[in-house]
Amino acid sequence: MGKNVIEVDNVSRCFQVPGGEFWALKKINAAVPESSFVILKGRSGSGKTTLMNIIGTLDKPTEGEVRIDGESVKNLSDYKKEELRRTKLGFVFQSVSLIPSLNAFQNVEFSMRMAGIKPGPERDARIEECLKLVGLGNRMTHMPAEMSGGEQQRVAIARALAHRPKLILADEPTAELDSAMAARVAQLFGEMSKKEGITILMTTHDVGLMGAADFLIELENGERIDV
Repeated sequence: MGKNVIEVDNVSRCFQVPGGEFWALKKINAAVPESSFVILKGRSGSGKTTLMNIIGTLDKPTEGEVRIDGESVKNLSDYKKEELRRTKLGFVFQSVSLIPSLNAFQNVEFSMRMAGIKPGPERDARIEECLKLVGLGNRMTHMPAEMSGGEQQRVAIARALAHRPKLILADEPTAELDSAMAARVAQLFGEMSKKEGITILMTTHDVGLMGAADFLIELENGERIDV
């Protein structure tokens, strides 16, 4: 593996709560190399989503620093952070959030427009390639309401993948899927990281999915523990 796409240095996150402070993260260090599939595991409340939000520039650490593709995000303006999210990051959430009035092809196309990729034959070919990669080559014109939950999640994965980001962040993307489909999604992430050269960081507490990852990062009570 080559350079690190994610570098987390001594990251802590404190929230003000009634009665004092709550440290959701405590001096987390981690490095994730390019073209790898990494699972961020831990029980509910362990700090997984907080760390994911910080890596995705949706939140700021109280202490410490995060670098994405070698660039510190600490002092980036809101505009630069938004640009980073549109061009270098892809997101897959537990809630699929497809646009219900657009079919599968159009949902993926929308994300490419947001990333600034101009229309044309190459963009269309990339959309078809990504939908075929997730096994939906014959469902491109179907609306979200005409697809199962697993199919919708695979459209969301194609959408996150289409603009060739450096990093995909997937927060509990299999939580609403049955065990067979969850395993397929994890396997798909592993295959995509190698085929597309994209780094994928996925949160989950499903122990049945751990074997699909290149390695694990485990959190417990806001701290990283050895696995």
